Amino acid sequence: MPTIAPLDLDGHCVAAVFLADIPHFALADGTVHRLDHGHKTVQANDGLLCAALDLTGTKLITGGEDGKVFATGADGTATVVAEAGRKWITSVAAGPQGALAYATGRSAWVKLPDGKLKEFSHPRSVEGIAFAPKGMRIGVARYNGATLHFPATEGKPTELEWAGAHTGITFSPDGNFLVTTMQENALHGWKLADGKHMRMSGYPSKVKSLSWAARGKWLASSGAPAAIVWPFQAKDGPMGKAPLELGTRGNTMVTTVACHPSEDIAAIGYEDGMVLAVRFADAKEVLLRRPGKGAITALMWDKAERRLVFGSEAGDCGVIDISA
Repeated sequence: MPTIAPLDLDGHCVAAVFLADIPHFALADGTVHRLDHGHKTVQANDGLLCAALDLTGTKLITGGEDGKVFATGADGTATVVAEAGRKWITSVAAGPQGALAYATGRSAWVKLPDGKLKEFSHPRSVEGIAFAPKGMRIGVARYNGATLHFPATEGKPTELEWAGAHTGITFSPDGNFLVTTMQENALHGWKLADGKHMRMSGYPSKVKSLSWAARGKWLASSGAPAAIVWPFQAKDGPMGKAPLELGTRGNTMVTTVACHPSEDIAAIGYEDGMVLAVRFADAKEVLLRRPGKGAITALMWDKAERRLVFGSEAGDCGVIDISA
């Protein structure tokens, strides 16, 4: 049985990550807690709404109600890296060479590696933002679709239309596909080479967590009483193919998914606080954590693939050591 080092905090856990191999937990009140030879805390945002790990895995980028973007390092230093006045920062993303993007209202902002700041305005509010895996390109989730921008050039954006409110966004690791979460209980995708649509519907609730498997051959998602895992091996992605349904538990909803760094395995967090690891090939399950106080809201594997950090909406946090 895996061992758990618990950390009981007071508040909603927005992100649980490893920074330079040190477990960190960012709460909605803006405190960032770390387990580094004891429990230590630093204050970042005043009201934290969103978080993203930088590409080096050494900084946590957070945005909040204070209109600031912070970068918190593994040494516990929290630094303001961008400001938007009184506007709430509702989405953040980390890009290549230290670039970062964030959303305020109808604008997507990109801070380029040289420190230049660019604004991209949209007719409706920007709901989600993500960097493409290759090159300096961002995707923006918006009402009625997604928009792609090349921040380093003044080129015309690419508009991808699909009716409805798109709330989150992710690129496949190979850059061939773009997938959005929707206000409806569905995902929508585009094959970027030709704009072909991919409809992924049938969820009983909204999808709030997505995770790409190693090499991008699968996309795991929350929003059902199982992790719904879509196949992306074929050139047209999941079209015409049924997803895997992993870790089904009656009517207990999956709230968070985190795919293993190198193997086709997903860690699955549930609304009752349970965490399972499930293998794609045969749906074999391993119990990592029994039910707790609140729904799991954050999960991440470490680089050594031995530990998993988790956080919940009730502040139940901790580190699971699966090698024990």
